[in-house]
Amino acid sequence: MDFRRFVLLILGLCCTQLIFAASLTDGPYVFLRDGQREAHWICEGKLQTRQIAVHGKIKPVCGLVPALQLESQRTQAADELPQVRRWAAVSDVHGQNALLLSLLRAQHIVDEQGNWAWRRGVLIVVGDVFDRGPNQLEALWAIYRWAQQARAAGGRVELLLGNHEIMVLTGDLRYLHEKYQAVAQLLGRSYDQLFAESTELGAWLRARATVLKLGDTLFTHGGLHPVFADQPIHLASINAAFRNYLSQPSLQRDPQTAWLVGNDGPTWYRGYFAPPRASSTQVQALLKQAKVERIVVGHTTQEQIRSFYQGGVIAIDAGLKNGERGELLVFEKGRLWRGLLDGQRVPLALGDD
Repeated sequence: MDFRRFVLLILGLCCTQLIFAASLTDGPYVFLRDGQREAHWICEGKLQTRQIAVHGKIKPVCGLVPALQLESQRTQAADELPQVRRWAAVSDVHGQNALLLSLLRAQHIVDEQGNWAWRRGVLIVVGDVFDRGPNQLEALWAIYRWAQQARAAGGRVELLLGNHEIMVLTGDLRYLHEKYQAVAQLLGRSYDQLFAESTELGAWLRARATVLKLGDTLFTHGGLHPVFADQPIHLASINAAFRNYLSQPSLQRDPQTAWLVGNDGPTWYRGYFAPPRASSTQVQALLKQAKVERIVVGHTTQEQIRSFYQGGVIAIDAGLKNGERGELLVFEKGRLWRGLLDGQRVPLALGDD
């Protein structure tokens, strides 16, 4: 390539980036400073800032996030919840907020305006809202808002931490969508700093669980390694270890913490699907130790929601991250169903894989 063509290429790339930045809209990012809250938006490439009143209500300045009522008191997510009549689970949203909304609307969990409509039902988002897609902030705020609305209606919404939440919160940004690289530049911070402990969403995320038991079902993003069957499973201890790690990433030097947050830990484990696969005997031992009927996981993408180990493991990552398809696992009327984008519910077949 000659020098003239090289210069033209660089100029073209710079112009493209400038045009992209000038049209960029995102936010709000809410920072906590000296007991006060400050919200930032990027509106067509320009920074907009608002001080948040004591009551904590945010009116939208631009973008797709509706009005928000910020939590007045931070509550730590539960480790265990009692059995309920109906629950649903979805995973690996990866910034595909519009598709998530379409799926929840089709299954009448939220209404046409995107507000909670499932009354006393429980929705579990089994990790990985971050990375890859272009609307992860909208999805995070939607889950935040549904949690408030569900609580007021007697229901519940829980977001579990997946490996991509852990990655972003500890500064591993290798899968970040280019939109958010530009947002971070315009806000003058690295992207992980937009979710630091001194931010509204950062503090909220650090209070979430990594493993959750709901009645006779255990939820976690990757899965429980068979080694957990050889010892009592203390969900509170696992969740506390992840919260401590997010506050002090240097704890990874500790062998126990390093193992939990590594490839065989609950946010990364793939051994139900990839070799060396857990045996049926090992999975049954896990279920017995955890005192549950099934383990529901995301992380490893399937063509559809599938049952493995004769119903002992259910894989619910059905490809939402690709922005074209997705499913929801629904428990209602004493049965498990695949909730589809067209509104249908198909009984979940118990697989022997």
